[in-house]
Amino acid sequence: MALLGSTAVREVGLRLLLCPLGSNNIVTRIACCSVGIVLPVYSTFKAIEKKDQNEEQRWLLYWAVYGSFSLVEVFADKLISWYRSEPLSVVRSPLYYYLKFAFLVWLQCPSSAGARNLYMCYLRPFFLRHQAKVDLVVGSAYGEMVKLITAYQAEIQAVRSLFTKIMASADLMLRGEATSVQPQSPKGRQE
Repeated sequence: MALLGSTAVREVGLRLLLCPLGSNNIVTRIACCSVGIVLPVYSTFKAIEKKDQNEEQRWLLYWAVYGSFSLVEVFADKLISWYRSEPLSVVRSPLYYYLKFAFLVWLQCPSSAGARNLYMCYLRPFFLRHQAKVDLVVGSAYGEMVKLITAYQAEIQAVRSLFTKIMASADLMLRGEATSVQPQSPKGRQE
Protein backbone atom coordinates (compact mmCIF):
# COMPACT_ATOMS: atom_id res chain seq x y z
CA MET A 1 0.00 0.00 0.00
CA ALA A 2 2.89 2.35 0.68
CA LEU A 3 4.02 1.93 -2.93
CA LEU A 4 0.70 3.25 -4.31
CA GLY A 5 1.08 6.49 -2.39
CA SER A 6 4.75 6.92 -3.20
CA THR A 7 6.10 9.87 -5.12
CA ALA A 8 7.60 7.60 -7.79
CA VAL A 9 4.24 6.08 -8.71
CA ARG A 10 2.56 9.49 -8.85
CA GLU A 11 5.38 10.84 -11.04
CA VAL A 12 5.19 7.88 -13.43
CA GLY A 13 1.39 8.25 -13.66
CA LEU A 14 1.65 11.97 -14.34
CA ARG A 15 4.35 11.43 -16.99
CA LEU A 16 2.21 8.81 -18.73
CA LEU A 17 -0.74 11.19 -18.75
CA LEU A 18 1.19 14.20 -19.97
CA CYS A 19 3.72 12.52 -22.27
CA PRO A 20 2.51 12.86 -25.86
CA LEU A 21 2.37 9.39 -27.39
CA GLY A 22 0.72 10.53 -30.61
CA SER A 23 -2.95 11.09 -31.31
CA ASN A 24 -3.82 7.57 -30.13
CA ASN A 25 -2.58 8.07 -26.58
CA ILE A 26 -4.34 5.22 -24.79
CA VAL A 27 -3.48 6.56 -21.35
CA THR A 28 -5.12 9.92 -22.03
CA ARG A 29 -8.16 8.22 -23.55
CA ILE A 30 -8.52 6.04 -20.44
CA ALA A 31 -8.13 9.14 -18.26
CA CYS A 32 -10.90 10.89 -20.24
CA CYS A 33 -13.17 7.88 -19.84
CA SER A 34 -12.40 7.64 -16.13
CA VAL A 35 -12.93 11.34 -15.47
CA GLY A 36 -15.82 11.72 -17.90
CA ILE A 37 -17.83 8.59 -17.08
CA VAL A 38 -16.55 6.40 -14.22
CA LEU A 39 -16.15 9.12 -11.60
CA PRO A 40 -19.47 10.83 -12.46
CA VAL A 41 -21.37 7.51 -12.42
CA TYR A 42 -20.09 6.79 -8.92
CA SER A 43 -20.70 10.36 -7.77
CA THR A 44 -24.25 10.20 -9.16
CA PHE A 45 -24.81 6.94 -7.27
CA LYS A 46 -23.59 8.53 -4.04
CA ALA A 47 -25.80 11.60 -4.53
CA ILE A 48 -28.87 9.42 -5.12
CA GLU A 49 -28.16 7.19 -2.14
CA LYS A 50 -27.59 10.17 0.19
CA LYS A 51 -30.77 11.77 -1.18
CA ASP A 52 -28.86 15.04 -1.51
CA GLN A 53 -30.92 17.13 -3.94
CA ASN A 54 -28.15 19.66 -4.55
CA GLU A 55 -25.71 16.92 -5.55
CA GLU A 56 -28.38 15.17 -7.62
CA GLN A 57 -29.03 18.39 -9.54
CA ARG A 58 -25.30 19.00 -9.97
CA TRP A 59 -24.85 15.57 -11.55
CA LEU A 60 -28.01 15.86 -13.67
CA LEU A 61 -26.62 19.09 -15.10
CA TYR A 62 -23.29 17.35 -15.73
CA TRP A 63 -24.96 14.47 -17.61
CA ALA A 64 -27.03 16.86 -19.72
CA VAL A 65 -23.90 18.77 -20.76
CA TYR A 66 -21.81 15.61 -21.16
CA GLY A 67 -24.47 14.00 -23.35
CA SER A 68 -24.69 17.12 -25.51
CA PHE A 69 -20.91 17.24 -25.83
CA SER A 70 -20.87 13.55 -26.82
CA LEU A 71 -23.49 14.18 -29.53
CA VAL A 72 -21.51 17.11 -30.91
CA GLU A 73 -18.36 14.98 -30.86
CA VAL A 74 -20.01 12.12 -32.81
CA PHE A 75 -21.60 14.39 -35.40
CA ALA A 76 -18.40 16.42 -35.84
CA ASP A 77 -16.55 13.16 -36.49
CA LYS A 78 -19.10 12.15 -39.17
CA LEU A 79 -19.20 15.62 -40.72
CA ILE A 80 -15.44 15.87 -41.05
CA SER A 81 -15.18 12.33 -42.42
CA TRP A 82 -17.48 13.34 -45.32
CA TYR A 83 -14.93 15.93 -46.41
CA ARG A 84 -11.84 13.87 -45.69
CA SER A 85 -11.03 10.27 -46.43
CA GLU A 86 -10.27 9.49 -42.79
CA PRO A 87 -12.44 9.94 -39.69
CA LEU A 88 -11.87 12.69 -37.12
CA SER A 89 -10.20 10.22 -34.77
CA VAL A 90 -7.33 10.02 -37.27
CA VAL A 91 -7.01 13.76 -37.95
CA ARG A 92 -7.50 15.02 -34.40
CA SER A 93 -4.86 17.22 -32.95
CA PRO A 94 -2.41 15.44 -30.63
CA LEU A 95 -3.72 17.79 -27.94
CA TYR A 96 -7.38 16.78 -28.44
CA TYR A 97 -7.58 14.30 -25.55
CA TYR A 98 -5.66 16.64 -23.23
CA LEU A 99 -8.15 19.41 -24.00
CA LYS A 100 -11.06 16.99 -23.59
CA PHE A 101 -9.64 15.86 -20.24
CA ALA A 102 -9.33 19.47 -19.06
CA PHE A 103 -12.86 20.23 -20.30
CA LEU A 104 -14.32 17.25 -18.41
CA VAL A 105 -12.51 18.26 -15.21
CA TRP A 106 -13.77 21.84 -15.66
CA LEU A 107 -17.36 20.56 -16.09
CA GLN A 108 -17.20 18.71 -12.77
CA CYS A 109 -15.21 21.13 -10.68
CA PRO A 110 -17.52 22.71 -8.08
CA SER A 111 -15.53 25.94 -7.99
CA SER A 112 -15.97 26.59 -11.72
CA ALA A 113 -19.54 25.22 -11.97
CA GLY A 114 -18.76 24.48 -15.62
CA ALA A 115 -21.70 22.16 -16.24
CA ARG A 116 -24.14 24.58 -14.58
CA ASN A 117 -22.82 27.53 -16.61
CA LEU A 118 -23.03 25.69 -19.94
CA TYR A 119 -26.48 24.38 -19.11
CA MET A 120 -27.87 27.75 -18.04
CA CYS A 121 -26.24 29.77 -20.86
CA TYR A 122 -26.66 27.38 -23.80
CA LEU A 123 -28.60 24.15 -23.28
CA ARG A 124 -31.56 25.49 -21.30
CA PRO A 125 -32.25 28.42 -23.68
CA PHE A 126 -31.92 26.09 -26.69
CA PHE A 127 -34.37 23.52 -25.31
CA LEU A 128 -36.82 26.15 -24.11
CA ARG A 129 -36.82 27.69 -27.59
CA HIS A 130 -37.13 24.35 -29.43
CA GLN A 131 -39.00 22.21 -26.90
CA ALA A 132 -42.07 21.56 -29.10
CA LYS A 133 -39.93 20.44 -32.07
CA VAL A 134 -37.74 18.24 -29.88
CA ASP A 135 -40.84 16.65 -28.31
CA LEU A 136 -42.16 15.83 -31.80
CA VAL A 137 -38.87 14.25 -32.87
CA VAL A 138 -38.48 12.27 -29.66
CA GLY A 139 -42.11 11.10 -29.78
CA SER A 140 -41.76 10.04 -33.40
CA ALA A 141 -38.49 8.23 -32.73
CA TYR A 142 -40.02 6.45 -29.73
CA GLY A 143 -43.00 5.36 -31.85
CA GLU A 144 -40.72 4.00 -34.58
CA MET A 145 -38.63 2.17 -32.00
CA VAL A 146 -41.76 0.50 -30.56
CA LYS A 147 -42.83 -0.55 -34.09
CA LEU A 148 -39.37 -1.97 -34.79
CA ILE A 149 -39.23 -3.94 -31.55
CA THR A 150 -42.77 -5.25 -32.10
CA ALA A 151 -42.00 -6.28 -35.69
CA TYR A 152 -38.86 -8.19 -34.70
CA GLN A 153 -40.06 -9.69 -31.42
CA ALA A 154 -39.32 -13.29 -32.49
CA GLU A 155 -35.78 -12.39 -33.55
CA ILE A 156 -35.18 -10.49 -30.33
CA GLN A 157 -36.37 -13.48 -28.30
CA ALA A 158 -34.09 -15.82 -30.31
CA VAL A 159 -31.06 -13.59 -29.68
CA ARG A 160 -31.99 -13.31 -26.00
CA SER A 161 -32.29 -17.11 -25.71
CA LEU A 162 -28.97 -17.62 -27.50
CA PHE A 163 -27.27 -15.05 -25.28
CA THR A 164 -28.68 -16.74 -22.15
CA LYS A 165 -27.36 -20.13 -23.30
CA ILE A 166 -23.93 -18.68 -24.09
CA MET A 167 -23.75 -16.97 -20.70
CA ALA A 168 -24.83 -20.17 -18.91
CA SER A 169 -22.15 -22.14 -20.77
CA ALA A 170 -19.53 -19.52 -19.96
CA ASP A 171 -20.55 -19.62 -16.30
CA LEU A 172 -20.19 -23.40 -16.25
CA MET A 173 -16.79 -23.17 -17.93
CA LEU A 174 -15.58 -20.59 -15.44
CA ARG A 175 -16.72 -22.77 -12.55
CA GLY A 176 -14.99 -25.79 -14.08
CA GLU A 177 -18.23 -27.71 -14.32
CA ALA A 178 -18.33 -27.97 -18.09
CA THR A 179 -18.05 -31.46 -19.45
CA SER A 180 -15.74 -31.92 -22.36
CA VAL A 181 -17.30 -33.36 -25.47
CA GLN A 182 -15.29 -36.19 -27.00
CA PRO A 183 -15.48 -36.48 -30.78
CA GLN A 184 -17.22 -39.66 -31.85
CA SER A 185 -15.80 -41.82 -34.54
CA PRO A 186 -17.94 -42.34 -37.64
CA LYS A 187 -20.04 -45.55 -37.70
CA GLY A 188 -18.44 -48.53 -39.27
CA ARG A 189 -14.92 -47.31 -38.72
CA GLN A 190 -12.73 -49.12 -36.25
CA GLU A 191 -10.09 -47.41 -34.23
